[in-house]
Amino acid sequence: MTSRATLVLANHRPETIPAAQRLMARHDAVILEEPPDPQFLSMLNGQVPIDTYLETQDLEYPEFSRRMAGVLRECHRSGTRLYQIEPFIDHLLAIHERFAGGDGPSDLPTGTALHRVYLAEREATAALIDFYSVSTSGPLAATIEAVKRFARSDAQRFALRDRMRAAAMADLIAAPGRTYIEAGLIHFPLWQELRRRLPTGYPLRVHFLMADAVRSMGYRSHLYGPGDLLTLHYRFHPQRRFQEEDLLAARALIYSKLIAKEEIIDADEPYPHTRDELEVSAMTARLTLTDCGRLYPPIRRASSTTAREMVRHYLGLSGAQTGHP
Repeated sequence: MTSRATLVLANHRPETIPAAQRLMARHDAVILEEPPDPQFLSMLNGQVPIDTYLETQDLEYPEFSRRMAGVLRECHRSGTRLYQIEPFIDHLLAIHERFAGGDGPSDLPTGTALHRVYLAEREATAALIDFYSVSTSGPLAATIEAVKRFARSDAQRFALRDRMRAAAMADLIAAPGRTYIEAGLIHFPLWQELRRRLPTGYPLRVHFLMADAVRSMGYRSHLYGPGDLLTLHYRFHPQRRFQEEDLLAARALIYSKLIAKEEIIDADEPYPHTRDELEVSAMTARLTLTDCGRLYPPIRRASSTTAREMVRHYLGLSGAQTGHP
């Protein structure tokens, strides 16, 4: 049996699950983007109810997690091998446990994976706190600089996370069979890390899970918002500055005010998050740096609904009209 793998990029949204399930069925093994859980196999076997399995986890997307657990049970019953591999998060959880037990940062041995994860997380968290502090009342120029500082530190954190995950997966992926690798959209550079560790010529394919849905809506774009684009630039080019840094950072401020934050379940719309992300991206792509400077102060403390209406009015859009990027 030959070996090949598919790096499947998608955000954790309920609407992505049907496409993921169809694609998983064509693979022999699935590597999930999550740390090992001692109750995982018991949940797959039906010995532990799904709700019981999930109740101890800090879930950012609970409906996605619940539905995906059901899909994974079906995969397990059909013979698909399932693996939970996410070393960075696993180490981060271990750090939290050590700190809760009385250890401090100085107790983490330097040069270890635990210490590297701690430093990356500390830098990104500090930059995020700085952004929150500046963004509440600071001038736009200072807020844009804070966005860029966080994007750079976040890119470094993702770089470590991707390196650790690629190293942990490489031998498993190189084994005979077809492997499905789950990853968030921001982890697109993971393919580079895998390439470095897999045999020359290994058939590794990158698949954007919602690409067909995007095209079905008449868009020719991707699902990367301006903040993700900024982070990916720093990820691919850590030392390089570029002309549109400030513009992407300013657009990211507007985007974050407009985008839906909670899970959307809409029986009449098969891809509510995808549509929302595309429409908000299309709106923010119209904005210049001057536009962002005019819009950010009045929408800074507005709700997402109010902020979106303000931006639509500013751009002269009516209803759901946004224009395709």
